[in-house]
Amino acid sequence: MGAGVSTTATENDVGTSSLSSETTLDDVPENCISSLMMSFDPQEICTLARVNKAFHRASSADFVWESKLPPTYNFLLNKVLGEKNLASMTKKEIYAKLCRPNFFDGGTKKVWLDRCTAQVCLFISSKAFKITGIDDRRYWNYVPTEESRFKSVAYLQQMWWVEVIGDLEFEFPKGNYSVFFKLQLGKPTMRLGRRVCNLDQVHGWDIKPVRFQLSTSDGQSSLSQCYLSGPGEWAHYHVGDFAIDKPNGPTNIKFSLAQIDCTHTKGGLSIDGVVICPKESSESVKQF
Repeated sequence: MGAGVSTTATENDVGTSSLSSETTLDDVPENCISSLMMSFDPQEICTLARVNKAFHRASSADFVWESKLPPTYNFLLNKVLGEKNLASMTKKEIYAKLCRPNFFDGGTKKVWLDRCTAQVCLFISSKAFKITGIDDRRYWNYVPTEESRFKSVAYLQQMWWVEVIGDLEFEFPKGNYSVFFKLQLGKPTMRLGRRVCNLDQVHGWDIKPVRFQLSTSDGQSSLSQCYLSGPGEWAHYHVGDFAIDKPNGPTNIKFSLAQIDCTHTKGGLSIDGVVICPKESSESVKQF
């Protein structure tokens, strides 16, 4: 009986050992792990990569990261990198590159992918706009400031006719997008190493509202009016929304800001630029 019990115990030990070796994570094929990772978001993939060496290798598979890139990523790469270095880059490296803010069009625009959703976000500098009177220093100046992603803002001292027009031709992925002007009443400056906003020239914005307008090359448009308020603080003013239903090439976006009532002057306005972001991210637009 003792021998029987001993034999049975030995067999159980062997079975348990065999079962244990069959279920180790190290024995799961890397391509299977990679295929599973396609269903996770980028942050979760990076977390799983720390499980073991097999997971780390699987997390670097090109097809995993290509599934996280927007369908228009080749357009983005040509805007940001041109043709150089593309052949030597893995899809993970491409994703990481596009998640960082990248300048294009002579440094007047920035584009990046949201790290969690891989959706496209853009910021357009005031230097890319057509601003009435911008070359006359009696009216407008470019003011250097660390408060801007582009290190300078357009500042209006005083003018009767205020009109700012911008446009962008870009290949957007499918989705809904919102457009915002980033504005501030007051001139940004520094004093003794501290942020200061000079409000001396702020006037005229409480008499008539500012008109914001948006149009796209496929016929979408919106028009809204709003009084500018909250001097001394940057604010995002909603211009409008547009949708990309069937991406089939670049879409031209035109947007504008105007206060052209010549019965009174306006002044003390700082223009940082325009933000274009996914509509579902518009509530967190203050991060831009």
